[in-house]
Amino acid sequence: MEKKNNTKPHINVDYFEDLTGEMPDSGSRQVQEIGNRIKRLREEKGVSLEDLSQATGFDIQFLENMEQGVFQPQLGALMKLSKALDGAFSRLVSGEGSTQCSITRKDQRQDIDRSTFPKGQKQLYTYQSLAPEVKGRHMEALIVNLEENPDEETTMHDGEEFIYVMEGRVLLKFGEDRYELESGDSAHYLSNTPHLVAAQKGKATILAVLCGHS
Repeated sequence: MEKKNNTKPHINVDYFEDLTGEMPDSGSRQVQEIGNRIKRLREEKGVSLEDLSQATGFDIQFLENMEQGVFQPQLGALMKLSKALDGAFSRLVSGEGSTQCSITRKDQRQDIDRSTFPKGQKQLYTYQSLAPEVKGRHMEALIVNLEENPDEETTMHDGEEFIYVMEGRVLLKFGEDRYELESGDSAHYLSNTPHLVAAQKGKATILAVLCGHS
């Protein structure tokens, strides 16, 4: 593992826009399900589109498109929405759940989601939720396929993250420091420091556990 100082990084509001993978496309049904969850939770909280726009910085048309299933929102966008809607990040990502314990067999994982960037740029990533059935959970466990991010743009948001490298080599930038992680390495960090997670020399697969609201 290598650690060295670097110049102050440029901050990107959502580094998940730069995660990509080759998992099969889950189709429009998953897109609409996410949109329905956003709309349902917003209405349950009595929050108007105008109020949600002010709280998140997303314009109203952007929010309407998410709710209508025009595109699949980025995980970073869901984190912002969860903060505005009382920390319901896991509920937005994979649903509310109905049990206190969840066992997920390797051949019974929830459908894979592919997030699309609404501006049409090639900024995609894929993820697979591992425990969507637990009700009231405060974290989300995902398998994420990564590709390289040559621009090395970082992000920062509330919460914390744990990553475990399953395959490949991963670059973790955290503040001024750089770490090279190999298969079997892991990292746990607070997300309110600028950070980046990206594959090195090809593609990589990680287990990521995210808490979207501190």
